[in-house]
Amino acid sequence: MQHNFIANAAVPGASGRLIDVIDPSDGQPFEQVQRSTEHDIDQAASAARQCLEALWRHTGAQERGRLLMRLSAAVADHADELAAIEQRDCGKPTRQARADALALARYFEFYAGACDKLHGQTLPGTQDTSVFTWREPHGVTGHIIPWNYPLQIFGRSVGGALAAGNCCVVKPSEDACLSLLRVAQLAAEAGFPAGALNIVTGYGHEVGDALARHPGIDHISFTGSPRVGTLIQQRAAERHCPVTLELGGKSPQIVFADADLDAAVPAIVNAIIQNAGQTCSAGSRVLIDELIYDKLLDRLGAAFEALRVGPAAMDLDLGPLIRASQQQRVWDFLSDAQVAGIPLVAQGRVVDSAPETGFYQAPTLLRDVPPEHRLAQEEIFGPVLCAMPFRDEDHAVALANATRYGLVAGVWTRDGARQFRLARRIRAGQVFVNNYGAGGGVELPFGGVKSSGHGREKGFEALYGFTTLKTVAIRHG
Repeated sequence: MQHNFIANAAVPGASGRLIDVIDPSDGQPFEQVQRSTEHDIDQAASAARQCLEALWRHTGAQERGRLLMRLSAAVADHADELAAIEQRDCGKPTRQARADALALARYFEFYAGACDKLHGQTLPGTQDTSVFTWREPHGVTGHIIPWNYPLQIFGRSVGGALAAGNCCVVKPSEDACLSLLRVAQLAAEAGFPAGALNIVTGYGHEVGDALARHPGIDHISFTGSPRVGTLIQQRAAERHCPVTLELGGKSPQIVFADADLDAAVPAIVNAIIQNAGQTCSAGSRVLIDELIYDKLLDRLGAAFEALRVGPAAMDLDLGPLIRASQQQRVWDFLSDAQVAGIPLVAQGRVVDSAPETGFYQAPTLLRDVPPEHRLAQEEIFGPVLCAMPFRDEDHAVALANATRYGLVAGVWTRDGARQFRLARRIRAGQVFVNNYGAGGGVELPFGGVKSSGHGREKGFEALYGFTTLKTVAIRHG
């Protein structure tokens, strides 16, 4: 049984109730976490505030950087342990789980180096005044972390908040808590003061709601669905608390006839099967120039048929979906496709040894998906790729922008002028040209427009988001 982590101590939840942790590979419980309440959030927020006022506010940027660097090293040293936890908790294949652990170490490393580089500005004043700005932390920040990439999103969110001088209260998803509880222990061992980092587990409608409402939380970072993001904003707006939101996507991959298909095909496949398609930036729509539509679908179909799905420990192309309800959601979308007569191009295969009680879904490629169909409009969050043809550049842009989302887009063309035109015209927070995610390191700002959210994670933009700007004007003489 895992306890909450508050003020560098394992603390049982006030309710005494527990939540089973389910292994997605076999559907069986293997651990329990606290079903916390608003009382536990209050305890964590109080610990964070006490730490902020007594110690953390007076800790210099260089020392915060040293602590984050020590935590980065600790995460790297424990990468195999964290990967094993993540693998069982989230159903990630071994390679993906280890990549997430190493990415967390890199986030902490980046923010360690950024701590003492948050500079203000000197502004023009009058002859007898000096005007300047500096950046200050919000104070106590709340972080609601999703289940699909808990380690990575913890790094890009909490890492930036700590670097900027905030103390943190973290609510992980009830489906994926364990790795973050372990990281919090590593942070305490690295020397972070009691209260700088606090983890409270529980359900979103109970603990997440309490965190968003709590008067002691000065900023909220949330990654999840647009529906819940709206609720978070509404709760925070009641007390004028700023919010950073990353709310998913329906990201297009746009492939023109002059594209390098040898490079495009594996990138397009990986963009929809990574983490079993449970990725906000998943390339879930492929828009194909009608001149190469059938040719490219043949190649993608062959690639899909070669894919294998199985238990996380088998380290195949895909692991299971996170839970039974997510599996049912994907099934419902595929049932709608069948009813609508949307053609199936190809599917991968779930291996025979996969337990029937696991939450598996074969990767599926569909063609001729109507742009207005829910398959093309809604986030499936599973390994389902929807293909549709386009006539020309204007048609491609119209299709790309024809959803409420605007997180990521991929453009595949050798035409240099077209590359820049598409990057300008597509409404998305990130546009990758002749790649999908390459070079998308911790330094690059990440976030969306429209219903994909607002604010940015990663890079210095995230640091700015975890601070407020203060202007100081001094009259002298």
